Amino acid sequence: MTSRRPTPGSQTSLREANRARIVDSLKVYGRLTQVELAGVTGLSPATVSNIVKELSGYGIVHTSASSRSGRRAVEVTLARQLGLVAGLHFSSRHLRVAVADVAHTVVAENSVPVALEHRYDRELDRAALLLSDMLETLGAGLPDLLAVGLALPVPVDRTTGRVSAPGILRGWEGVHIGEELEARLQRPVVVDSDADVGALAEYRYGAGTDARGLAYVRVGHTISGALIIGGEVFRGTTGKAGQIGHVTIDENGPICRCGSRGCLETLAGGPALLDLFRGDPGMQRLRDLLARAESGDASARRVIADAGRHIGIAAANLCNLFDPDVLVVGGELATAGETLLAPLRHSLERSVLAGLTDSPRIVRGELGERAELVGAVALAIESIGVVGDSAVASVGA
Repeated sequence: MTSRRPTPGSQTSLREANRARIVDSLKVYGRLTQVELAGVTGLSPATVSNIVKELSGYGIVHTSASSRSGRRAVEVTLARQLGLVAGLHFSSRHLRVAVADVAHTVVAENSVPVALEHRYDRELDRAALLLSDMLETLGAGLPDLLAVGLALPVPVDRTTGRVSAPGILRGWEGVHIGEELEARLQRPVVVDSDADVGALAEYRYGAGTDARGLAYVRVGHTISGALIIGGEVFRGTTGKAGQIGHVTIDENGPICRCGSRGCLETLAGGPALLDLFRGDPGMQRLRDLLARAESGDASARRVIADAGRHIGIAAANLCNLFDPDVLVVGGELATAGETLLAPLRHSLERSVLAGLTDSPRIVRGELGERAELVGAVALAIESIGVVGDSAVASVGA
């Protein structure tokens, strides 16, 4: 479905931005009066009132009479269809949680950092508490959830519910993660790898909606990948299909956390890139590297370009094996845009098997770092037998 994008800086563009600010604030706080919305968004009360009326007419928000400090007020919440689900995404550095209705409308969303070496029990406890608090702001509770989708930064064997690649996510191995979270929530939980659900999200709602076959590469602190073939995620026998981050690029290279040498992740993953700037106190996170590159720093741009070349070599192997027509690159490092994608594209075109048609189209993911969270929500909705075609995975995002 095509959409008409307003000219940047136009009145239409400004109004859309203001609508998004209001919707995003409601996702975070659950319910706010119009006066409180004006306070958290910085918009004037008149602007908030007009936009709330407009969103209410579209069925996006719901308004009700309330009172605060003895004064009458108009309370605003995101509208939702009957039935709530939740999506959780554990990345290497963050836990992201979203609550949505069965029409894929996200009505609450939050993100908190996690320790680099986190254990499953503590993090699942924290996830359950955070989810419960988010539901409370919506006037709901855990019993109102129909299902929960959980995305983990590691291959998952769907038949056993356990991590299928030892060494990649220490502290989570040998545990039936779905059952552990179900015990805390008392709600059905379905678990998958973040790459698989990220690919699913981009295929259905993002950059891969027109793809016949899609390869997805998630590049950030870690590197992972997934495949969509015939409209379905191809997981392999134990969930490890598409794990491009552990393709060997240099057999004499550094030891990888998976136990092999010279994996792509050891050359192009976040820690490997930041290690090239060791001793520089201003280079602690990938966002520091990306900010330097955006400001024109030659060293930062070169490091990202070299990462792109390494990823392109591994992606060419993936494309030669599975022949997708679209390669979607997501994750934090993808925000570097053509600084990463141009050398990736050049490297892939040099190594991919030549054919009668062009090489796979290489595009940046449209859902950004939220792809995996959107996919986790879709996973939960599918598990209850509801498959929506709405691309409104997050209203106003």
